[in-house]
Amino acid sequence: MRINRKCMLTMLMAVLMVMAGCNKIEQWFGKEKQEQVFVKEIPAGDQNNGHQVDMLLPDFTKLVEQQGPAVVNIQATRKNLNIDDEFGGENGSGTLPDNDPFYEYFRRLLPNVPQTPQAIDDEYNFGSGFIISKDGYILTNAHVVKGMNTIKVLLNDKHEFQAQLIGTDPQSDVALLKINASDLQQVQLGNPKDLKVGEWVAAIGAPFGFDNSVTAGIVSAKGRSLPEENYTPFIQTDVAINPGNSGGPLFNLKGQVVGMNSQIYSRSGGFMGISFAIPIDVAMNVADQLKKAGKVQRGRLGVVIQEMNYNLAKSFGMSKASGALITQVLPGGAADKAGLQIGDIVLSVNGDNVNNSSELPVMVGLLPPGKQINLTIWRKGKEHHIKVVLDNVVTTVAPAINNPSPVLPTEGSNSANHNIGLNLRETSKGLMVDDISGWAAQSDIRRGDIIIAVGQTLVHDREAFSKAVADGGKQVPLLIKRGNNTLFVALVLQ
Repeated sequence: MRINRKCMLTMLMAVLMVMAGCNKIEQWFGKEKQEQVFVKEIPAGDQNNGHQVDMLLPDFTKLVEQQGPAVVNIQATRKNLNIDDEFGGENGSGTLPDNDPFYEYFRRLLPNVPQTPQAIDDEYNFGSGFIISKDGYILTNAHVVKGMNTIKVLLNDKHEFQAQLIGTDPQSDVALLKINASDLQQVQLGNPKDLKVGEWVAAIGAPFGFDNSVTAGIVSAKGRSLPEENYTPFIQTDVAINPGNSGGPLFNLKGQVVGMNSQIYSRSGGFMGISFAIPIDVAMNVADQLKKAGKVQRGRLGVVIQEMNYNLAKSFGMSKASGALITQVLPGGAADKAGLQIGDIVLSVNGDNVNNSSELPVMVGLLPPGKQINLTIWRKGKEHHIKVVLDNVVTTVAPAINNPSPVLPTEGSNSANHNIGLNLRETSKGLMVDDISGWAAQSDIRRGDIIIAVGQTLVHDREAFSKAVADGGKQVPLLIKRGNNTLFVALVLQ
């Protein structure tokens, strides 16, 4: 069958028009449109069976080119004037000879160390930072400049400045510096709340003194709480961070700073795949207070809390495990004055949900003392709204240990306790667990625990305990004292 030229041309034009609608012509001729600045689309997965995953190939070259000049290298020094002659040179000069093995090792490890030998007991900290204003304000970690009396800032273009320390906040590990300069390039700030787990991020810093080093990875988790770090919901990443990266910026693919690299988890002292960054909104809140007042004040609720889990949520009659469970209310604190109780579960602060217990100290700590906040709490199966005026972290009294009123020891045992699997002994401190079996053995109850309450009902003897458990359903929250800690444990009755 013959097809004339006119038909062939018509068919060809039709095909080209369809392909143009699908953006195929540009791809054939190497003119693929790139809409985003720092990322490039790559083919998705198998589309024939309906399964596909949108993927992005990160391109950090433009990010580094555009944002790199706002990243600085920090060299902090503590000059010790009293030098022991035993370690010094002639006349106690304290200098190291050029062929000293220690000096050679130190020079190779940190190539930016001044080549002139220094006193052996001078101390050096190397870190990173980033410019947050055109007039020379710089953010870095507090531990980079802690105890140092000379701070030098090296810009990307090799200019050097002596920096003034405006202030530090050890609790958040944030420090604010100022250099005498103008018209500096500053970073763009992003919103850490928009970060998603699995999203690409990049760090620029000076690991081991190698300035302008770029590393990249993904967000591994958000809202991580670390020991003794109650006011920082860390961003966990797998970006390679090493000594010298501290205080440097963490960028998203829009070229915005979303965090400040602060810590690593390591058994070797070097990077092992887990690093932590301070969310930039937390760091900027601290920086603003340091700039205005030279110190940081945080609001405090005055409670001790614990994390919720599935069984605890069920025992309190909740549909999901969320919120912060109150295990202690500090006498005379803000929560005590507002009427909060042990066993209350804080669900939200000013309308913002508390998904994990670690979020509550952060949300409250970002607010100033004296501010009134609205809490939504869960108490005895219902939501309640309570207004609380925050007090100051510094002035709040230390946590107290809950000690129930003493009761006289009695003889005997209740049969219901045997069915539950708890052998309880009445003491002046409460109901002590002597033995565990049956259903109780499936719960996180241990020998030596002292049961203080069932839910929000204090129990001083076995009879009161049995009645409260019988009224509690299949999951019953027990308030116990374990060592110096007070916590809730869910007793699951199957």
